[in-house]
Amino acid sequence: MHFRIQGLPAEQFAHLFALPDEALVQHGAVRRIADAERPCRISLTDATPGDELILVNYEHHAVASPYRMRFAVYVREGERTFDEVDTVPEQLRKRTLAVRSFDAEAMMVGWELAEGAELETTIERLLADPRAAYLHAHFAAPGCYAARIERA
Repeated sequence: MHFRIQGLPAEQFAHLFALPDEALVQHGAVRRIADAERPCRISLTDATPGDELILVNYEHHAVASPYRMRFAVYVREGERTFDEVDTVPEQLRKRTLAVRSFDAEAMMVGWELAEGAELETTIERLLADPRAAYLHAHFAAPGCYAARIERA
């Protein structure tokens, strides 16, 4: 089964990098300098120590269901949105993920913990359910949103 993984839309965050730190607070955001690898949710690559990031509260599942969700995500300036078919980015590949499937009404219909190295198998299993319209991957330990996955 072919799948498509997408990062967050870069254009939704570009304006934040030009704002002074005091103004970022009004957007539920703070500027950070990476002290370790931090996952950019736009490019689905890891920032390295010293990179400037914005940590922002983001509604990644803006739906009219009990599963509406928002959480803190890191974004890095100048990144292109990851949008690939049948390709798992290294950022996901090297982490433990909680993968959740949702139906067309944004109700959760399945879930699995998956090692990123075996993500394709989890995607195939969850998307084999005819009720599944799309998947969300979250980093298992912190619980934050990682990426959207759908049939290609």
